[in-house]
Amino acid sequence: AQMNSNTMSKAGLLCFRNKLALAPMVRVGTLPMRLLALDYGADIVYCEELIDLKMVQCQRVENEVLETVDFVAPDDRVMFRTCSKEKDKVVFQMGGMGAALLADPDKIESILSTLVKGVSKPVTCKIRILPTLEETVSLVKRIEKTGVSAIAVHGRMKIERPQHPVHCDYIQAVAEAVSIPVIANGGSLELVKSHEDIEKFREAAGASSVMLARAAMWNPSIFCSKGAVSVDQAMEAYIKYVSFSYGLDLKLTMYCLFSMLRDRVESAMGKQLHAAQTNQDICQVFGMMEYYQKVEEEQQKRKERLQSNPNIDTSPVLDGDVVTMPVRFERSEREYPPQITPKMYLLEWSRREKLEQPAYETVQRAQDRAFQSTVAVGEKKYRSTLWEKSKKFAEQAAAIVSLRTLGVPEGRIGEENSGLVNKRKREEKNGELEKPDDHCSERPRAR
Repeated sequence: AQMNSNTMSKAGLLCFRNKLALAPMVRVGTLPMRLLALDYGADIVYCEELIDLKMVQCQRVENEVLETVDFVAPDDRVMFRTCSKEKDKVVFQMGGMGAALLADPDKIESILSTLVKGVSKPVTCKIRILPTLEETVSLVKRIEKTGVSAIAVHGRMKIERPQHPVHCDYIQAVAEAVSIPVIANGGSLELVKSHEDIEKFREAAGASSVMLARAAMWNPSIFCSKGAVSVDQAMEAYIKYVSFSYGLDLKLTMYCLFSMLRDRVESAMGKQLHAAQTNQDICQVFGMMEYYQKVEEEQQKRKERLQSNPNIDTSPVLDGDVVTMPVRFERSEREYPPQITPKMYLLEWSRREKLEQPAYETVQRAQDRAFQSTVAVGEKKYRSTLWEKSKKFAEQAAAIVSLRTLGVPEGRIGEENSGLVNKRKREEKNGELEKPDDHCSERPRAR
């Protein structure tokens, strides 16, 4: 099931006739790709498939740094991110993964009817075709009766793969059987190789609109009516959105870039990209370092403005005998120099103050396997209220809380030299420095 994720009424601006849409794609349909597709001419963009149970657990957060609205899971992962640029154009997709619901038409009908009655936003549905034409037409007629605004039809059966031909006759039969808009999907490999082919596919399927998946993943500028740009140009535009404007997990960035490279994965560029470990490395591959440095400075200034905002409270709070603060450890080249961590700073400070070395106690939450750590320094304990994705990150977050509470530098780029850095460098030269994550850590306990 899909919903337009804006506040318009069902009779509002979003229309599904004569439209070009970016199809929902796992690992691809995140905010950067959606915005890029819109830039190139897509009318509607679908987000990647999301599981409803995960979304129920999320908290809505207004991200003032990126100027986005984020839906954040208990382990602090961003499950869905949107922004004003895609308002009135983005469709939120959820439900059973793949074609799982096709085997249970009663559940399909129940879910769609509930959504149509329960929300003010337009609700649409996307299906694959069933083994026979009669079964397919019967299903879409049931779907139409629920009151959905449109139905997208992938012209392949559940067992068929991309190399199998798309069944335009099935999509055409569906379009003739219902009065709501039908969106044709599945023509990327054999039918749609250029923008001009999109209309040919629509006519062959007798559909109201067309939805593209792999053709758009390979080069999102296929939506451009003036003709596609080169893949390299599209990749550079994608990197700008990913790295600087809207952030993304590096693995997802690499997945999309390699999907665009296709048969050039083993080229010199492909090999350099494969070796990239950070967004900065990716920018070096594409010769975009000047842009990277410019936007990095802009984001740092924005962070500093937000941190100086008196309305944002990040002051320490006492929870029992533990000092707490909402802190996240961000391990990137923008935050800390290589091999420098808050744990190392806290250890050095403890040595200088002739205190016992910091002791970390980490717990793991059962429902999402996220971690939270408490560090004991001297006679006090410190903990971040935010849960981290790994034990190491949880310990670093706890160290940050203690350092900020104590007024001690934590090793970030741009901080004043505390004297700890020089000492560490001398010890490192003499081979005396402990590894950052080898000391003071107990095995996590399940909670």
